[in-house]
Amino acid sequence: MSDGAGVGLVERARVATARGDWREAFDLLMEADADGLLASTDLPVLGEVAYAAGHLDVTIEAWERAHAAWMQAGDQVAAAGAAVRVAMHLLFDTALMAPVRGWLARAERLLEGRGETPAHAWFAAVRTYERMLTGDMPGARQWARRAIEVGSTCDPAACAIGRVADARLLILDGDVQQGLALLDEVGVATVSGDLDPLSTGVVYCELVCALQGLAQYDVAEEWTEAMERWCETNAIGSLRGRCRVHRAEILRLRGSCHEAESQALVACEELRPYLRRELGWPLNELGRIRLHKGDIAGAEEALLAAHRAGWDPQPGLALVRLAQGDVATAAASIRDALEHPLRVPSKERPPNTDLQRAPLLEAQVEIAIAAGDIGRARSAAAELELVAARFESKALLAGAALARGRVRLAEGDATGAEQSLSEAVRLWNEVGAPYEASMARMGLAEAHRASGSKHRAVLERQAARTILERIQAAPTVDPAVDVAHRDALDEQPVESFNVFRREGDYWSVIYEGRTVRVRDLKGMRYLARLLADPGREYHVLDLVAAEAGSVAQMDSSQAASVPRSALGDAGEILDERAKDAYRRRLAEIEDDSEQARAIGDAERAAQADAERDFLVRELARAFGLGGRARRAASASERARVGVTRAVRQVIARIGEHHPQLGEHLSRTIRTGTYCAYSPDPRAPAGWGF
Repeated sequence: MSDGAGVGLVERARVATARGDWREAFDLLMEADADGLLASTDLPVLGEVAYAAGHLDVTIEAWERAHAAWMQAGDQVAAAGAAVRVAMHLLFDTALMAPVRGWLARAERLLEGRGETPAHAWFAAVRTYERMLTGDMPGARQWARRAIEVGSTCDPAACAIGRVADARLLILDGDVQQGLALLDEVGVATVSGDLDPLSTGVVYCELVCALQGLAQYDVAEEWTEAMERWCETNAIGSLRGRCRVHRAEILRLRGSCHEAESQALVACEELRPYLRRELGWPLNELGRIRLHKGDIAGAEEALLAAHRAGWDPQPGLALVRLAQGDVATAAASIRDALEHPLRVPSKERPPNTDLQRAPLLEAQVEIAIAAGDIGRARSAAAELELVAARFESKALLAGAALARGRVRLAEGDATGAEQSLSEAVRLWNEVGAPYEASMARMGLAEAHRASGSKHRAVLERQAARTILERIQAAPTVDPAVDVAHRDALDEQPVESFNVFRREGDYWSVIYEGRTVRVRDLKGMRYLARLLADPGREYHVLDLVAAEAGSVAQMDSSQAASVPRSALGDAGEILDERAKDAYRRRLAEIEDDSEQARAIGDAERAAQADAERDFLVRELARAFGLGGRARRAASASERARVGVTRAVRQVIARIGEHHPQLGEHLSRTIRTGTYCAYSPDPRAPAGWGF
């Protein structure tokens, strides 16, 4: 291939990037790179495109190569900027803090003694979050203000990220009103659209994380909706998945747990190409949702998966043990979580903060009472009240009132319990949290019974059970209503319904009053199955088996009987590029661990050791006995690739003739190991067949 051909590939990639076709742009750039025709100046483009296309390891590697190229060229500021980008992606997507520190140290040496540049501003912004997520709030505050100072003169995006961090640090210090005011200012400024998509998404996500951690759910919901609107057309990389986790959190709070679970599962699929340890965040949320649904086994599965990802599964796992009747293990695990908190780099509840302790304290009150340890429950409730008063959050105050009521009831103070639990019910209702309000009502029923008011106890218990049954009941469709709907389709005006109907070798599709006809293809049959059951998840093997003429619906164990020979092999779990990246991270972690021990920083050394153990487990999964590479689950992976390709092809074809429908399907059809049609519940699109 000639140099001109190489330039042509890069130019075509730039055109694809301009129209948002990240996968085509990525393939073109990788082709040019494989032939040795990608210039060093194009490496930042590869890094940005790879991130948007879901290839985090390629993103980081591209910036590492750019750093090396600029070092060789003698451009130290550009090399420092590339080092900061490596650190940024490691920070926001892998949550591996030891490698972050190593790359920031490189950048710091290169920037020392030089005038202020955007690289200085971004260095300060990334250092801010490295300090915050390792529990050093004073250090984080210093760097946040440095990011604002330098960024205001040369890089608005770094300045905005510094400002949102500064607001968060004010909140964590207890200056809640000023912090919230600053968060609102940053959010309003971000809506103006002056920042690049990645920086805009980071600001939105950090803003919502701050509000979720503070339990300011009303404001968090407003900004989540703003982020969702922005994500529809602007999100790249992990931002869409992160937004989906925030939506799942809000849905859980509002009692829509089945929809919340669906959103959390989709988020896990969307975030899997990006996140490493932080994949524990959506898994942990999935566990919390399933606890509310009463799915104890499912909650345990999700929380243990979060733990394997290097995340702290508490207090959820302790509450699972309590629900399983293992009170002793529940009490021991929640006590250990409070006495030896893990330094997990959570953006919602940073380590070494009272906000991190609040949910642990709430759980300890409930568990300690079950264990008969009233003194420990009393102490936890008292600390929780102090935290709630400090942060001025209605949800935290509601949790503290519930804890206080439970303790008073356990102490035999029925009158005091009635007072506190009535307050908890009122506050949780004002927050709009039906599950938590029901828990408070159950406690209030016990308090009424203890005080002799049996009729009031019955009323509260009935109210609580009705709400819990609604939250936990599986969504159902009345077959009679569904048949009647289908029979009546031909009698309704075209504008009032949507149709997805096969007619011989073609499908007639009617959406918003406009009809298109599409040739019968596998992807159309997959779409029909998904559209027929909004919200239901189909494993790709189910779809493939049904398409091959097997039963229309079967569970995962039946799906496993699909002939694997027909689906081929999915290849190795980790390709060589990913394995090399893991090895580089391990080397960086070892360096950080040695430095920590040399200066006597035991906490930093412990964090590095935990990160090393996580990566070693990840690598172990990729290798079998004798060092042979493990193969991925061939049937599932090959089916995933085939179904995804078929569905996306027909959506693109539909979109050529009906852009509005193409956009709707692109937004609501989720493909992956599990596929689903998830229309907006606020504006559902019904279909007839």
